Amino acid sequence: MPVILPVLGKHPQLGENCFIAPNATIVGDVVMGDDCSVWFNAVVRGDVHYIRMGNKVNIQDGAVIHCTYQKTPTNIGNNVSIGHNALVHGCTIHDNVLIGMGAIVMDRCVVHSNSIIAAGAVLLEGTIVEAGCIYAGVPAKKVKDVSQELIHGEIDRISNNYVMYASWFK
Repeated sequence: MPVILPVLGKHPQLGENCFIAPNATIVGDVVMGDDCSVWFNAVVRGDVHYIRMGNKVNIQDGAVIHCTYQKTPTNIGNNVSIGHNALVHGCTIHDNVLIGMGAIVMDRCVVHSNSIIAAGAVLLEGTIVEAGCIYAGVPAKKVKDVSQELIHGEIDRISNNYVMYASWFK
C-alpha cells in the first residue's frame, strides 16, 4: 500500500485515473490533477508547503518532490514528466516539460513551457529556463532550442506513455 498521509490536517487530493505505486509516498498539502502517476519509491512531500500538479504528470521511480518551509511551494503544470531519481524542490514547472533522470531543480527556479532539463542537470536556485529550450550541465545552461520533433517525440511521448504504463497496474 502506498503511504498517503495527512499533515497538520491537510490531506493529499488525487485526481481521476491516478496511479500511485505500492511503495510511493504522498503526504500533506498535495493536489494532483487527472491521469497522474507516482512511481516506485517516489516521494511527494507537501508537509512544509503546498505542492500542486496539473493533469498527466508522472513522477518516476525514486524522484522527490518537496518545498521549503513557509517560503517556496512547488507548482507543476500539465503534461510534465519528472525522470527517475530527479529532485524538484520549491520551484515552478510550467506545461509540457521533461525533467531528465537525476536532474535537480532547486528553489525559486521557473521552467517555462515546452522545455527539457537534461539528465543530471542542476538548475541552481532562482534559475529561469526560457520556454522551448534545453538546459544541461552543472550548473545547467541553455544548450539549444527545442524542436517541434522533440516536443512531440519526447515530451508528449513520455507523458502519454506513462498514462499507458499506469493503466497496466489497474
